[in-house]
Order: sequence, then C-alpha cells, then structure tokens
Amino acid sequence: MTAMLDRPSDVDDGLTPERLLRAYRTMKSIRMFEDRVHDEFATGDIPGFVHLYAGEEASAAGICAHLDEDRDTIASTHRGHGHCIAKGVDIKPMMAEIFGRTTGSCRGKGGSMHIADLSKGMLGANGIVGGGPPLICGTALASKIKGDGGVGIAFFGDGASNQGTTAEAMNLASVWNLPAIFVAENNGYAEATAAKWSVSADNIADRAAGYGMPGVIVDGFDFFAVYEVAGEAIRRAREGGGPTLIEVKLTRYYGHFEGDQQTYRPKDEIGHARESLDCLKRFRARVTETGRLTDAQLDQVDAQVAQLIDESVAEAKAAAVPGAADLLTDVYVKY
Repeated sequence: MTAMLDRPSDVDDGLTPERLLRAYRTMKSIRMFEDRVHDEFATGDIPGFVHLYAGEEASAAGICAHLDEDRDTIASTHRGHGHCIAKGVDIKPMMAEIFGRTTGSCRGKGGSMHIADLSKGMLGANGIVGGGPPLICGTALASKIKGDGGVGIAFFGDGASNQGTTAEAMNLASVWNLPAIFVAENNGYAEATAAKWSVSADNIADRAAGYGMPGVIVDGFDFFAVYEVAGEAIRRAREGGGPTLIEVKLTRYYGHFEGDQQTYRPKDEIGHARESLDCLKRFRARVTETGRLTDAQLDQVDAQVAQLIDESVAEAKAAAVPGAADLLTDVYVKY
C-alpha cells in the first residue's frame, strides 16, 4: 500500500541547530548555484546544455542529510547539480566543470550533465534517462556483500519512471533485497510532457506494490517531511529491510533546459510556487518561529554562500580549457 506524507512533518529527529544550519546551507547553496548558472549561461560563456534544479532543493537536501560520504552512493540525472551539492561535491570544481575548465570535477570533459565525484559517493549526473537506477543496484549489492551498512540512492524524474531500466532495477533490488532507495522526483513534466498524461498510475509511488516494496509520497516543498520519509527508508535499508520507492512531488523553477520557453506550463504556476511553496521560505519560517535558529544565523549563511558562488565563477573563468594533449587522458583505465 502506498503511504502519503503531504503534511508538515512533526519529526525533527536528530536535527540539532548545527544540522539545521547545514541543511539550510545545502539548500541555499543549490539555489544560489543554479540561479548564478542561469545568469552566466545567458552570457554565452557556458558550453553545452544546462538543466537547473532550483525549486527542488528540499528533496536532495532532505535525503542526502542521512548519507555518509564513504559508504553511501547516489546516482543522479541530467538535472544533477543539486544532488552533487547535497552529497558533498565541492562547489568550485563543479562550477569549473560547467564552464568546461581543466580545474573541473571531471577536468572539463563532462560538463553540466556528467559531473561525478566517486570520492564523495556521487556516481555522476547522467544524460541517459533512467540511467541511474541500475547503477545503484550495483553499489547496493556491494554494500550488502561487504556488510558495511551502505545504501544506494537513485534519483530520477517522472519521465524516467516509465523507462525499462528503472522498472528492471526496482524489480532486481526487491528480488535481491538490496539496500536501495528509488527517489522519483516528480516535477510534473518529462521535458514538456505532463506527468498526468504520460504516467499511467495516479502516483508513481503506486507502482511500488508491483515490485514488492513500500511506496511513499512526500511533499517536496517541505524539507522536514522529506527528511522524515528518507530517514525511515534508509534506516530500513541499512537494517536489511530492502528497497523503498519514494515519490517527491515538487516543481522546477526554470525550464527543462536553459532556453526552454515553457509554453506548456500554466502562466501562474511558477509564480505561485516561488511565492507560496518555496522550500527555503518554508524552512526559514519554521526554524525561526520555533526558535531553533535565528534570522541572523540564516542571513550569515546567505552571505557566505554568495561569496563562495562569486569566487567559484571568478576562478572558473580564469582557469584553462582542455587542450589537444588532454584528449586521450582519463579515457582508459589501466589495471
């Protein structure tokens, strides 16, 4: 049976003021990073395609807040910047990678859709729709064999929920009882195709029953709700309870890609989301009203993140681009 958590969570399990500040810093870093990439892309200095995660911050932050750097892994999507930041990938190499510079996370060869950092357990953003779920079956199987308590998390969109790779990965994870979590970030559109038109079930999480795993729906604008749901699913996976499908319902603030005119969206949809549903506004209101944090503490984080983003862009623009000598580096693995 599919459970639903679309109410404000009452559970602050383990969320000390320090962890709350860390969660806010993560979400604010994602938002400022994406807003700045949006502006810089418009100048023509960023090569390739860019797909922005702004508006979806609570999903990545709420889930990755439970993860360890050394034993837990995530697989991402073409909209992967937020997942990278939430998993601890350094922002400066990320920005350099987006600008296609040699100081980038992948030495300027991957760009926006292929940022990866295996040292952080980030298996990579992925331009293949539905490419991530099979990967985390591999890392989850490795953790199960080693007995290290690690989990694998696959983020994917509503479009990828219809892919055979996703279906096969969920079936395999259930058959092998893997410590795997499948996170369907349902922002309502697969490119320009509405999920209500393309997804046969009322909810993506309803499909969990077909794979013998729990399915949970959660409000993706509420960090605390996502944190609660993810904590339970990850705890269950670590203890040998098997996989879970989590559907996070949210929206993106920008188009499918930079340059998308978004004529398929209702005119007031984005404005309503920014004004009334924004996860950062909700988070700030909750922690200040309850006295857990102050506006001054959050404002300080805002200033620190803004400075980091400015430095990241400046250093990226000053770095070198890959040359002819770099063509054959990092292509083959030598054993």
